[in-house]
Amino acid sequence: MSRNRDLESLIDIDFYAKQALAFVDNFTQDEFEVDYKTQAAVMYAIAIMGEATKRLSQEFRLEYPLIPWQEIAGIRNRLVHDYKNIDLDILWQVVTVEIPALLMSLEPLLPQED
Repeated sequence: MSRNRDLESLIDIDFYAKQALAFVDNFTQDEFEVDYKTQAAVMYAIAIMGEATKRLSQEFRLEYPLIPWQEIAGIRNRLVHDYKNIDLDILWQVVTVEIPALLMSLEPLLPQED
């Protein structure tokens, strides 16, 4: 049962990570910082990624310790509970640097599409 839930959660993390990247496609950081709709969309996608990370079993997270599970869940908490203090420079770094790196780490863990 938990293996299926882990796989479903991984698929969700992958999907929302790709959504966050799509939201900022062709954006500069300056454009992102004045586009509140895009900021909200990115924050939502990252929050869902964090929530899906929390659904992963402890065993699964321990099996892949190089993936920053705690940080992914932590940014969700920050977005939800400390939303008035979001640093847009950090959010931009997350979506343009950290998320692409995460997607590369997740790729071998996901089922291959035919």
